Amino acid sequence: MSSTARPPVAAVRAAHGSRLVVASGQVATRDGELIAEGLVGDTVDLPTAGECARQCALNVIEAVRAELGGLDAVTAVLRLTVYVASAPGLREQHLVADAATDVMLERFGARGKHARAAIGVAGLPLGSPVEVDAMFLVSDAPGRRA
Repeated sequence: MSSTARPPVAAVRAAHGSRLVVASGQVATRDGELIAEGLVGDTVDLPTAGECARQCALNVIEAVRAELGGLDAVTAVLRLTVYVASAPGLREQHLVADAATDVMLERFGARGKHARAAIGVAGLPLGSPVEVDAMFLVSDAPGRRA
């Protein structure tokens, strides 16, 4: 599974100032293609939505890596927002978001513990079932790109 981030749909992938890095929302693309398309609870099942959330989180990490020139300066994952394109009546957005949380914990260990929101929405860019954005705290370590 490739974790290479696709070129951003929006103008900004990640931006930072001071010790805060904010990664723009990343959709569920792998190797330039959407993993799935549609609404969770309709055309996209929960396991596939979880796979999408994992890839979104990997894409967020890659955007931060590209912005900082590496991940060594990341001292904490502060917050994830997980948007789930939801069919009417879907109440399992938190289960989809768990997959993105797992990626942060796997990659950053204790530094990956974060606050999180899981939000059901009517639709997302490109028809992606999931989008994830995040905030990170970084050190003032030498070598960090300004």
